[in-house]
Amino acid sequence: MKIAVIGTGYVGLVSGTCFAETGNHVTCVDIDENKVNSLKGGKITIYEPGLEKLFERNLKEGRLHFTTNIEDAIKEAKIIFLALPTPPGEDGSADLSYVLGVAEHLGKIMTEYKVIVDKSTVPVGTAEKVHNAVAANYSGEFDIVSNPEFLREGVAVDDFMKPDRVVVGCSSERAKKLMDELYAPFVRQGNPVIFMDEKSAELTKYAANSFLATKITFMNEIARVCELVGADVDKVRKGIGTDTRIGNRFLFPGIGYGGSCFPKDVKALVRSSAEVDYDFKILNAVEEVNESQKTYLIPKVKRHFNDSLAGKHFAIWGLAFKPNTDDIREAPALYLIEELTKAGATVTAFDPEAMANVKGVVGDKITYADDMYAALEGADALIIATEWAEFRNPNFERITNGLKNKTIFDGRNLFSLEKVANEGYTYYSIGRETIK
Repeated sequence: MKIAVIGTGYVGLVSGTCFAETGNHVTCVDIDENKVNSLKGGKITIYEPGLEKLFERNLKEGRLHFTTNIEDAIKEAKIIFLALPTPPGEDGSADLSYVLGVAEHLGKIMTEYKVIVDKSTVPVGTAEKVHNAVAANYSGEFDIVSNPEFLREGVAVDDFMKPDRVVVGCSSERAKKLMDELYAPFVRQGNPVIFMDEKSAELTKYAANSFLATKITFMNEIARVCELVGADVDKVRKGIGTDTRIGNRFLFPGIGYGGSCFPKDVKALVRSSAEVDYDFKILNAVEEVNESQKTYLIPKVKRHFNDSLAGKHFAIWGLAFKPNTDDIREAPALYLIEELTKAGATVTAFDPEAMANVKGVVGDKITYADDMYAALEGADALIIATEWAEFRNPNFERITNGLKNKTIFDGRNLFSLEKVANEGYTYYSIGRETIK
């Protein structure tokens, strides 16, 4: 099948590459000529484990193409995916200008039946708006489909190639047949392709991410209570996670969620609910708690240093919002850096993938280390902001040699209390006893 993917960001590049991997002929479109030239030249533009191998193979075998010319891309495509940004506005609502702008342009250049698929995360009612934008310039037959993505950064290739489910919102049997054919290779083990109406599909994406954000935030609040009453959040987590009604995923406490999806989607669902005069109280609370959670370590740091951080120097391990990605959107580390430097402290940071992106945002406000141990040199304490695998079992002797003081503030609960106690560290974590 011939497919066009408009937008070569995270969702577009992963989707296009994975569709090509199952034998489809995929042309990806982007207005950024430099990015397109890099991709055509074999240089991948995002970090995602497992993607580069598929990208190189399908580029070499001629199934994956890149262009800035949208007319060429859609000419023979049966299905056109819109994988465009929908950034939040100041009020939290999703900005549909990119999606609707492309839809309007498609109407001007289409000459035959196409299925146009909203792959971007969009508010309820967007499919209808896209339909109207196309129809304003095109009187022929076409269908609009809502097909939200459920990709987790760091494991997106596996999520796409072996999905738990595929959600497809459409009203046309013709479009349904094409989408069923397209996704058949991905669900051979029996996981469902769930067909529904467009509005339900659009809301499903927001509901799923908002529920997971709520689950994370609930556990962060439980961690706060644990600290106040002297309980251990790890034990509580195991105690509730083994209840099959709850499950053990997304129950790890930390310093808040970030990334491109959860913050944006929670805000968008709150806003779209308000537009129909519904006050989504739970999600308003989730937003409020998560904002404060990102800097939850700062009061602990200040108390430890007698409320004086001026002249102190900190090492930070982890800058990405989660491991196995270079994505720093809404990353808690950025909030920690802002608070520390505002208080007069200096910071040296290390992250396996995200340092270049952080440098583009904060510049030389902090320094960047070549490796995790180099970041420790001369630091008064270590702060852990991202749970990269290489941080989980470090050489504590090297940590001791680098730090001025054997003090760790762990925002991801990487180490056992027994381990750090045996190593002689002062250790602050989330929802657990402080080791001194």
